[in-house]
Formats: sequence, C-alpha cells, structure tokens
Amino acid sequence: MTSPLSRRGALIAGAAALAAGLGPAASGAAARAPEIMRPRFSALSPQQRAGQCVIHSYPGLTPPASLMKAIKEGRTAGVIFFGENIESLSQIESVINQMNAAHASSPVTAPLLLMTDQEGGMIRRLPGEPVMSAKDVGASADPHQWADFTGSGAGLNLAGIGMNVNLAPVLDVYRKNGDFTDQYERSYSNSAAEVASCGKTFITAQQAVGVAATAKHFPGLGPATASQNTDLRPVTITTSAATLRSVDEAPYKDAIAAGTKLVMLSWAIYTALDSSRPAGLSPTVIGELRNRLGYTGVTITDALEAGALTSFGSTSQVAVKAAAAGMDLLLCSSRSVAQGDEAVTALSDALGTGALDAAAFEAAAARVNALRAGL
Repeated sequence: MTSPLSRRGALIAGAAALAAGLGPAASGAAARAPEIMRPRFSALSPQQRAGQCVIHSYPGLTPPASLMKAIKEGRTAGVIFFGENIESLSQIESVINQMNAAHASSPVTAPLLLMTDQEGGMIRRLPGEPVMSAKDVGASADPHQWADFTGSGAGLNLAGIGMNVNLAPVLDVYRKNGDFTDQYERSYSNSAAEVASCGKTFITAQQAVGVAATAKHFPGLGPATASQNTDLRPVTITTSAATLRSVDEAPYKDAIAAGTKLVMLSWAIYTALDSSRPAGLSPTVIGELRNRLGYTGVTITDALEAGALTSFGSTSQVAVKAAAAGMDLLLCSSRSVAQGDEAVTALSDALGTGALDAAAFEAAAARVNALRAGL
C-alpha cells in the first residue's frame, strides 16, 4: 500500500509536471477521458442508472457489507466520509482502497466520488491541512497567499489518502460577526470581492493537485442569522434579488471562471427568487445558477436529511423533487446506507413511471460521470 506521504510526493511532482505542460492536461487521451469512460446509460439496470446520481454514507469505521455491495454493483456514484468514519489517515486510506477494489467489478468504469468536508479550521474531517479557517485566511496580511496554501494543502491531504472531492470552499459572504457562517469561521469575509478572490484562489490551488472543489452554498447563506441553520430547521432568507445577485452570487462568478467542478445549493428558501421551495428543490434557483451565471458543471445537494426539509417529505420524496428540479448529485449523509438505497430506489421508480424526465436525468448522470472520468 502506498503511504500518504509518498502519494503526496508523487502528487507534488505531478502538479509540477502539469505546470510544465508535461502532465495529463497535455495528453489528448486524457482530454478524451470523459468520452472514453462514460458508461452506456442504456446498458445499465434501472437501479444502476439511478445510482449514478446518489452519494452514500455509512456509520462507524467499517463500511457495511451493504455499501460494498452497492459499490460493486454500480448502484452508487460515491461516498461521503465524516469524522466518525476516520480514525487515522492510514485507516481511512485502507477503507478507500477496499472501496476501489470493490468498484473494480462495477459496470461503471469511471472512478467513485470519494468526498469529505475539509474546509479548514473547525470544519475538518481529516487531521492536517488546512489548519487555518476561512476567516483566518481572509483576515491575514496576505489572503491570496494563504488561500493558495490552504487550497493546495486541502487537495494534497485528501488526494494523499485517495479522496477526490472536497466539499469546499464556502463562498458565503457573512453580514455580522457571530452570524451563521461567521460563528464557525467558515466565511472569508463580509466583502463579496474578498470572498470571490479567496475562493477562486482556493479552488484553483486545490484542483491543480487533482481534487475537485465544491463552491457552496448557492445562492449564499451569508445573510443567515446565528440561529438560521438549515441542518436543524427551515430557514427563510428575505434578502432582495438585487442584493443576492450583487453580493451573495458574486463569488460564484469567479468560482465558475476558475472551473469549480461542483456547486452545492443551499436548503434555505430565498423569497426573492422562489417563495415556496428551498434553493436545491427550486428549478428557478437552479436556473439562476445555470442560465444567469452560465454554470455547466455538476450541482450537488446539501444533506437530504436536513431539518430544513422536514415539510417536503421523506428521503424518497425529496430525492425525486431534487432530481426533477435539476440537481445532479443527491447527498445522502445520514450515516445510513439504507438512506442512499432509498434514494436510489425512489429515483429508479420515478424514471420507470415517467415521474422523472429520462432525458434530463441522463444528462445529469452524464455530467456526473464526466466529472468522475476526469478525476
């Protein structure tokens, strides 16, 4: 087994080769990888088709047999890891190696998406970089330098043990000290320009070492007060459309320009855009991202079990609503394999009955598999 340190050395060398134009970016074969590795959607079973848009989670340190079976059979796009899954870098690297070995038998050839929240500061699932929080970076004497350092540090840390997606950076523009985003030091600044600059730098540095970045939480949780936590309860944000677009969405323009691979949508309701549905269930808000900002990459939900969604139904119901609204990846992060399986079954059934548009779903799965093939 390759050690995390030796992998880090190889990654650093690979990053240097990329910079010199000698690495995969210069290879025609690599440029064609998404086309080569994309599975034939029509050849997959209904459950396998649905699984291309679902991320699973699990409890404890050892992945259950049910998860390994889903991986082997191609019924999941990947796995999100939390602190309870990680005892040490060597332990989680061993788990990831087991998952990749199981996936080798899958009919889907593109790599699994193996992800965590490694934002920095208090929000870290792995030991090590980035140690600095986003707030520390934004308040430093040289935010650009430290955003670059933390972005590359996060990427090397994840890639060193085989993860390929980081659910970071946070692009929320906080309003007041101690509000929802600021209290955990997850926001770079209360200046949209500063958040945009730091976020773009973090994304560029992290993706340069092969780990996909996730800009979150669109269109922004910066206006949320300290008690407005979508993980726990419904949240309604009444910020005007003009302010959302000039302040909260502004960092996403830079993130998209930097090539961020994923964007996570918020579970808050933004009354100026859609007064009845959370952003991740709203075709209007997803259209804001796709059509107004021109984003063509992968969209990912926040946790499907979030308290903000209690009035929108079960995992099955929310999964279908999110997919119908235009979300590509559904994050089942309750640490229950059964939750992910429930989402897969619901999507499969909805495709079978026509409740979900098959062409739109296949387009979402194609975006996800192009992302996977490029990692």
